[in-house]
Amino acid sequence: MSYIEKFFKHFWMICKHKYWVFYFACKCGIPVRGFLHDFSKFHPTEFFESVKYYTGTKSPIVSCKEDKGYSLAWLHHKGHNPHHYEYWVDNLDKGGIPLLIPFKYCVEMTCDWLAAGKAYQGKEFSYESELKWWNNKKKELQHSMDSRIIEFFEFVFNDLAYNKNLTKKMLDYYYHIAISPREKYVDNSEYEYGHNVPSHVGKDEDYYLYHKD
Repeated sequence: MSYIEKFFKHFWMICKHKYWVFYFACKCGIPVRGFLHDFSKFHPTEFFESVKYYTGTKSPIVSCKEDKGYSLAWLHHKGHNPHHYEYWVDNLDKGGIPLLIPFKYCVEMTCDWLAAGKAYQGKEFSYESELKWWNNKKKELQHSMDSRIIEFFEFVFNDLAYNKNLTKKMLDYYYHIAISPREKYVDNSEYEYGHNVPSHVGKDEDYYLYHKD
């Protein structure tokens, strides 16, 4: 594949991914975050490395890591996009401590993962295949994602495979279940740079139940 062909195909893959993120984000009630999602992929640090390693069958970042052992595009991307769980790992000099990810970024991460499945699988995409992907993915996350967030995604992907209906209400319900009673749900709309962590507020009866009207 020529460089020019990879250039335009990678550009199209970004646009296709962003389209599906926006699609799922609208279903979850976060269209603005969906629209703004992953604009850093057009930054030269990310874009040109990804063009070089573009295959169309998997992330160029994976291909780059397989070749070089690291990816400058990925280091730039995860540092500028809090919808990636790697953004929330601190104290690497002590082995890494995963932080509790705020709800809005868990929602965007859900949309991101589903959109990646849509972009790469096309007509083969299904919520069942996403559950299969998650069952493999979660084995890698024991030291890089907070256990409560792993539990949240366990609920979400199993629910999607069974009910096939993505809503913000469903995500909100499972986030609350996953972090209770250790933390109570806080939207963190003003969350900035890891300082405003969820606080202990409210009582269980303050929260609606997903399976009730």
